[in-house]
Amino acid sequence: MTVRLLMDHHVHRGITRGLRRRGIDVLTAEEDGRATAGDEELLQRGTELGRAVFTQDDDFLELADHWQRTGRHFAGVIYAHQLRATVGQCVADLHLTCEAANPGELSDTVLFLPL
Repeated sequence: MTVRLLMDHHVHRGITRGLRRRGIDVLTAEEDGRATAGDEELLQRGTELGRAVFTQDDDFLELADHWQRTGRHFAGVIYAHQLRATVGQCVADLHLTCEAANPGELSDTVLFLPL
């Protein structure tokens, strides 16, 4: 089973399009009716759907750290800084991650891009 993603609303649309062209199962916050949802709601929703959240929002790192420290389960967070990873790097690394990892490997973890 491949990793499925929930895209935070801060993510460049080119990343979503690039992943879809490669056959990766991607759902955006907007498509899920959560265009204005806060970080905690998105992380909870990703967990409910069994989708790791991809974000470029630094605040997600603090939230994931808090959930880890308090033992709260989440499906995973994949993070790339907006200025340190290009759209192409994000697409390539997310494609590799989604194809090579299984969802359980990302559970309760934060993965940083670029790889």
